Parts: sequence; structure tokens; C-alpha cells
Amino acid sequence: MMAGPEDSTAVYRVVVNHEEQYSIWPAERSVPEGWTAVGKQGGKAECLAHIAEIWTDLRPLSLRQSTGAA
Repeated sequence: MMAGPEDSTAVYRVVVNHEEQYSIWPAERSVPEGWTAVGKQGGKAECLAHIAEIWTDLRPLSLRQSTGAA
């Protein structure tokens, strides 16, 4: 049985796309095409806290590269 969006027992994984944008994805589901799991897995709040810690520049990679800030 898949956990609902507000289920505190739901397990998520942190994923990243080619533009280095982060998100969370239910751990029991396959990672969608274009996204890669980064190795962090846990509760929703834990995963979102991890993203907040590591994703400090929210601009897409292509924009950072075009401005020379990559």
C-alpha cells in the first residue's frame, strides 16, 4: 500500500535533475526519467531539510554557467 501525501511514515528519496534542481520522490516508486537519486532517503521533513542545506543557489545550472557562477 502506497503512503499518502500526509503519511508521517512515508519514505522519500532526494533526487536531482540535469539542471541541478532538487526534489523529493516517494522511495517505493521508480525515479522518473531525467532525475537521479542522490543517496539521501528518509522522512519528508528530513529530505527537505537536506535539500535546504545543499541547494543554496536555486538558479538552474545552465543559468549559473551562462553568468560564470557555476
